[in-house]
Amino acid sequence: MGCCQSSCLTETHPENDQSRQRQQQQGHRNHSQAVSGAGPDPAVANGVPSFSEFSLADLKAATNNFSSDNIVSESGEKAPNLVYKGRLQNRKWIAVKKFTKMAWPDSKQFVEEACGVGKLRHRRLANLIGYCCDGDERLLVAEYMINDTLAKHLFHWENQTIEWAMRLRVATCIAEALDYCSSEGHPLYHDLNAYRVLFDEDGDPRLSCFGLMKNSRDGKSYSTNLAYTPPEYLRNGRVTPESVIYSFGTVLVDLLSGKHIPPSHALDMIRGKNIVLLMDSHLEGKFSMEEATVVVGLASQCLQYEPRERPSMKDLVATLAPLHTKPDVPSYVMLGISKYEEAPPTPQRPLSPMGEACSRLDLTAIHQILVMNHYKDDEGTNELSFQEWTQQMRDMLEARKRGDYAFRDKDFKTAIDCYSQFIDVGTMVSPTVFARRSLCYLFCDQPDAALADAMQAQIVNPEWPTAFYMQSVALAKLDMHKDAADMLNEAAGLEEKKQRVVKGS
Repeated sequence: MGCCQSSCLTETHPENDQSRQRQQQQGHRNHSQAVSGAGPDPAVANGVPSFSEFSLADLKAATNNFSSDNIVSESGEKAPNLVYKGRLQNRKWIAVKKFTKMAWPDSKQFVEEACGVGKLRHRRLANLIGYCCDGDERLLVAEYMINDTLAKHLFHWENQTIEWAMRLRVATCIAEALDYCSSEGHPLYHDLNAYRVLFDEDGDPRLSCFGLMKNSRDGKSYSTNLAYTPPEYLRNGRVTPESVIYSFGTVLVDLLSGKHIPPSHALDMIRGKNIVLLMDSHLEGKFSMEEATVVVGLASQCLQYEPRERPSMKDLVATLAPLHTKPDVPSYVMLGISKYEEAPPTPQRPLSPMGEACSRLDLTAIHQILVMNHYKDDEGTNELSFQEWTQQMRDMLEARKRGDYAFRDKDFKTAIDCYSQFIDVGTMVSPTVFARRSLCYLFCDQPDAALADAMQAQIVNPEWPTAFYMQSVALAKLDMHKDAADMLNEAAGLEEKKQRVVKGS
């Protein structure tokens, strides 16, 4: 696997391997696992994180344990492979594609394919920045595009339709993206359609990198209606570079008509020279007939039955690029949307004693509060049967008790060892143990490991304020002060919500 050789080919348990987790936390902040040998677009090479491996724990934390509220797939929960939006600890938004179980049974093949796509870097792509391969879980991680899909803006718009100049920009940008991928040895793109075209924070069109990999090792390359599928794919089930050109032709028809018209219908209208009838009526005639005639001609060529009669992607770029008008007008203006700005942190809420201690980075005060709270926040996280009270269980609980004594007495290295014995058995999960070990790591000047444990506490109990408070302290120790402030405020909000529930009951 060359540069992507990875230990992820065996089942990963981040909570059972402290050193591995510390390395991953550090790696995901600076994305140091660069993939060499690619030919990236220099305009984005420095602005996009290097391709790297993510732990399942990282992605669970980023997506709120793959909450249904975070699903952004076009078919929602009905999609075979769900896409979630998420946010990493460095506050960067990501898109996470979660494949169905056993979609890629050969982990080595999945990693190799992901690494190949991960080498690509281009300003016209929503670039792939990582993957996760844990047990039978297979996930891809890409840049998240905040301004929806072409399908949303073209078929389901609310305030205004996409103006003609912007439609030409979309066609040109996607052709450039596909031409780049082809030049870098990735000429195949699976199921190209209006849902694969995304808009970034500036409103610029980007091509989703997810289409550069199939949905499974042996799965179908096209999930759309058969009416939109290249004829040769219907004959032999194979995707070729010419099939991608055909699919690009269907996107051109979408841009021309503002509707998802079957290619056969579109060709009938083109042959009948009904160009005006084909054009989107919502444009209200505000387009150049000369430019429209060129795009209609390209769509007709792309949709030819015989693959050899279709143009190359380079020919498409060469024809479309001169039509790209209004180069100085930002895309978000042409889309009729506001330029995306990161919202400022919400005003700080009143802090509890725990919040105050964390805001001051007062480890001694945090220690006193955790000792005083004991395990009251662990209620309901474990239900054990009589059969589970084995000797191993007794040993595990004894290890936790020794850890508690060491923690109380501020013998933090011993506490880490004892709590690790408890965690490594894995029969019981305790957010309090993760929080306590997190504080121990902070006392031992290991903020990376402390952040990892605080994240694990959040995974076990997603609504537990202490997990967020501990993350805020670890982030502050890592000099990520804005993120620490955001996390502190989030924790205070959870406490406030908890108090409202108690008062209302």
